[in-house]
Amino acid sequence: MNQTICRHLLRSSFLVLHGEQSLMSRRLFNSVIHLHRHQIAVFTLRKTRMDRVPASAAGVTRNASSFIHENAFVDGKWVSAASSKTFQVVNPSTGGVVGSVPDMDATDTEEAIKVAYKAFQSWKETTAKERSIILRKWAELCTQHKDELAKLLTAEMGKPLAEAAGEVAYGTAFMEWFAEEARRVYGDIIPSPVKSRRVLVLKQPLGVAGMITPWNFPNAMITRKACAAIAAGCTVVLKPAEDTPFSALALCELASQAGLPPGVLNVVTSSRDHAAAVGKTLCKHPLVMKISFTGSTNVGKILLEQSASTVKKVSLELGGNAPFIVFNSADIGAAVKGLMGCKFRCSGQTCVCANRILVQEGIYDKFVQAVAETMDKELKVGDGFAAGTTQGPLINSKAVDKVQSHVDDAVSKGATVVRGGKRLDGNFFLPTLLSQVTGEMRCATEETFGPVAPILKFKTEEEAVAVANVTSSGLAGYFYSQDIAQIWRVAEKLETGLVGVNEGLVSVPEAPFGGWKESGLGSEGSKYGINEYLNLKYVCMGGV
Repeated sequence: MNQTICRHLLRSSFLVLHGEQSLMSRRLFNSVIHLHRHQIAVFTLRKTRMDRVPASAAGVTRNASSFIHENAFVDGKWVSAASSKTFQVVNPSTGGVVGSVPDMDATDTEEAIKVAYKAFQSWKETTAKERSIILRKWAELCTQHKDELAKLLTAEMGKPLAEAAGEVAYGTAFMEWFAEEARRVYGDIIPSPVKSRRVLVLKQPLGVAGMITPWNFPNAMITRKACAAIAAGCTVVLKPAEDTPFSALALCELASQAGLPPGVLNVVTSSRDHAAAVGKTLCKHPLVMKISFTGSTNVGKILLEQSASTVKKVSLELGGNAPFIVFNSADIGAAVKGLMGCKFRCSGQTCVCANRILVQEGIYDKFVQAVAETMDKELKVGDGFAAGTTQGPLINSKAVDKVQSHVDDAVSKGATVVRGGKRLDGNFFLPTLLSQVTGEMRCATEETFGPVAPILKFKTEEEAVAVANVTSSGLAGYFYSQDIAQIWRVAEKLETGLVGVNEGLVSVPEAPFGGWKESGLGSEGSKYGINEYLNLKYVCMGGV
C-alpha cells in the first residue's frame, strides 16, 4: 500500500472516529496507524540498507534512496497509473520491500505512445550535435552518481555491489558511445548510371520505438537500446522488467537533468498482471515504428508475431545456450579464469553465460579439479551489500526451482555433484559444478540461468563443434585453444553471433551484440546498433 492510500485511509478513519465511535471504526483506525508505521519502518530500513555504503564520488551529497521514484515517467512528468493501482518491488536477497510503482495497463501505454509521437515531431528536427551534447551530459551525470545508481541496482536486483558498479559503468559507456555515433550517421552519394541524375541515400529516424527490457541488467540494457534510438532522433516508450523498475526511473531523472526534452524518453511500469497487455499495445500500435526486446525466446516469438500486424522493424535479443569449449591445447589456467567470469557472473543469470562446458578428454579430469579448487577460493554466496560477496540471490523462488530441477535431473541420469548442488535459504543457490554430464540431461539442452557449471567430455574437434551447434540457440560461444589453425576453423564454424576466443567476457559498446538462429534479430551496440533506428531513403535528383 503506497503513502497516498495510507493518507486517504487515515483521513477516512479520522472522520469515522469523530462520527460514530464504533468498534469497527476503532479497529480500522488502529490498523491503518499500524500499517502507516510499518510503511515508515520499511522506508527507513530501505534507506539504511542502501545508504550504509559510503559514496566515493567527489562532491556527491545525495543518498541512493533519493533516486527511488515511485511514479512512472511520461512527458517529462512523474505520473501514476490511471487506475491508481501500484505494485511492490522486492529485494530478492532479503524479501524486503524496496518500494512501489504504478501498475500501468494498455490505456496508460497508449497515452505514453501518443506523447512520444508528439515529441518525435520536434526531436527528429534536432541536429546530431544537439543530441550528442545531451547524451554526453547524461553520461556525465551517471558517472557523477555511479555509486548511488549501483546501490539502487543491488537493492532491487540483488547482484553484488561490485558487479552493479560494473554494470553502471558499462551502461554509461553506451551513452558515451552513442553520443559519438549520433554525429556519424552518414548517407551516401552513389554514381548514377544516367548523366542528368544524382543518386543520394539519406538516413532518417524511424519514429517511436517501443522497448521491453530485462531484470538481469536493469541499467545497461536500457542505455544500450534507448541511447541508440535517442541518438538517431527517435523517441522511446520503455517498459522495464517488473522486478527492477527503479534503475530505469533513476535514469529518467538524470536524463531530464541533462536536458532531454519531455516526451523523448517515457517509462511505463507494470506488474506481471499487465505485462502482456502493455507489450501487445507496443507491438500493435500504429504509431510505434520499432520494437526492441531482450528476454526469453518464447516471449520474443509472441512479440514478433504481434509486431507483424503493423510490419514493424524488430530487434530481439533472446535466450542462449552458450557452449564453452576447452581443447587439449588450451592454457588450463586461462580457461578456468575465463569460465569463472563467464559462468558465475550475475550468479549465472545472463543470456551469454557458459551453459554447456565441453572439455576434451585429455584434460578433462585436470580441468574439473582446477575449476573446483577455484570455486572454493573465489566464490562467496551472500547479500549483495555484504563485503566479499560474489554470488548474490537468484531473482525469485521460481528461478531457484528451475536450477534445482536441472541439478536433480542431471544427478538422476548419472552426473556427479562435485561442488554445491543445493538451494540455500531464500533465493540463494550454491554455485554448482557437475561432472560426467551427458547431452540428454536438461542442463545440456536447456538454458539453466543459474550458477550451475555442467562439464561434458568430448574426443574430437568435429564432435565439439557438432555438439555446440546442435541447439536452436545461437547467441554466444566460447573456446580455448593455442592451436592457431584450430582457432580459425572453430571460430568460423560456431553458429553464434558472438564468439570468444580465449576470452570469457566479450561484450563491449564498440562491438555488435546479437544472436543467430532463435537467439534473436538485429544487433545492438557498435556502429551497427544505431542503424536499427534509422530508415534508408533513396533520393533521385533529375534534370541536373
